[in-house]
Amino acid sequence: MADEGLVSHKRDPIKASVGNAAAQRRRQHAVTVGKERREALMRTKRLCRVGVSADFDEASMDDSDMMIEEDQAILEALTSAAVEELKLDVAYQGKGATEKRVNALRELRRFLSRSEFPPVEAALQAGVIPLLIQCLSFGSPDEQLLEAAWCLTNIAAGKPEETKALLPALPLLVAHLGEKSSIHVMEQCAWALGNVAGESEELRNVLLLQGALPALARMLLPNKRSTVRTAAWALSNLIKGPDPRAATELIKIDGIPDRIVRHLKKGDDELATEVAWVVVYLTALSNVATTILAKSDLVQVLVEILDMSTSLQLLIPVLRSLGNLVAGELHITNFVLVARHALTGDAIQALVKCLKSEHRILNKEAAWVLSNIAAGSVEHKQLIYSSEAMPLLLNLLSKAAFDIKKEVAYVLGNICVAPTEGSGRPNVILDHLVNLVRGGCLTGFLDLVRSADVEAARLGLQFIELVLRGMPNGEGPKLVEREDGIDAMERYQFHENEELRSMANELVDSYFGEEYGLDE
Repeated sequence: MADEGLVSHKRDPIKASVGNAAAQRRRQHAVTVGKERREALMRTKRLCRVGVSADFDEASMDDSDMMIEEDQAILEALTSAAVEELKLDVAYQGKGATEKRVNALRELRRFLSRSEFPPVEAALQAGVIPLLIQCLSFGSPDEQLLEAAWCLTNIAAGKPEETKALLPALPLLVAHLGEKSSIHVMEQCAWALGNVAGESEELRNVLLLQGALPALARMLLPNKRSTVRTAAWALSNLIKGPDPRAATELIKIDGIPDRIVRHLKKGDDELATEVAWVVVYLTALSNVATTILAKSDLVQVLVEILDMSTSLQLLIPVLRSLGNLVAGELHITNFVLVARHALTGDAIQALVKCLKSEHRILNKEAAWVLSNIAAGSVEHKQLIYSSEAMPLLLNLLSKAAFDIKKEVAYVLGNICVAPTEGSGRPNVILDHLVNLVRGGCLTGFLDLVRSADVEAARLGLQFIELVLRGMPNGEGPKLVEREDGIDAMERYQFHENEELRSMANELVDSYFGEEYGLDE
């Protein structure tokens, strides 16, 4: 439906990628963040080495058992043998049948948990999935259900084709999220489903059709920490798109917006981190979710976390969520960050803290959030301009890595232009532009013009146009020439990118034509 996804919304001419295509950038963040989580922060799919239940002591793996790394061939052989033993025990109906099945499941689970690369293929080739489905049948004892779900969890953490092998088991895993299941079985099944959801859009769609989303959402409503943490992680995998409908469906479930805010506010860092990733995808993908959350206390809670927390894992999704909230419709930005309101000033100060951080990812994310705030009203631009952020931004533009420089350039560029109607050239905020140029930012923008990155080069040329047009007393061309800006622009004279070629040639022709310098 048209209102479910985010629409592209033009906010500021200088801000092409976060203004003209704010919605696309939010979606891009949502899609790419899965890869970031796998590589840097937390795995999209997770092995279960220690059980979700402290009640089943014998079901947990002690440290010495966890650390043993057997030869892979031996481990695969042991796993195949364990599956064969499980076949016998599943078929056995005599005295002690349940105990035999649980012991066989536990042995298999240990093999599937022991290595960083579990012998999933060996288990699948031995025919383990139908056996685990039998062991998940309703009426089975909790210990058996827990062990079977645990095995499926680690199988789902394997390669894509191994994860897809769980398709026949998914209906039972979803069913065991119901209220009649014990909390430990429910959590382990949620973990398995989270691994499946993290694999592909195809599998997410299967889970959505089977009712996994409302079942997982119900698990956010209690206050049991481990239950909420596991459910939030699974939900963040399930709603991460690119289709926005799941995110919209989730936010419309009664009580979910309030619970999200509560868990962020009251939960420890680990729990709040998982819930914050849910907010990232909600605000990245669904305009409905963004509007609902903007009307809650979410922004205040996010700002408080930014100000108080030192957890990198938590600060990243919190920054991303705040950035998403202010990256789209201007009326939402104005609603959640009211100019001259104490909360808005607190938000700027919290972002300043992140700009000062030694962690480059916090520098980059904070600059992205500020760039979206700066693309708003003149009051928002002035608030950033008069804050402690300015010297930090100028320093980052000069010395930071390229990707951070680009985000910072968006902030500085947006601060210098007033919002305009239509597609005309932006009006220059003169005092902002003059002081930034005198602060040395021109060199940084010309570095972007000289880069091979098309988006960065476009941004650099846009800022050069502001300098050439806006600096008083005709000072702009001289400043650009002094920084070898003519040469930087002339490299686009025959560039393959038509937009950059046209922009650069027009600037050179308009400001450095035949008559340039004749009046000196």
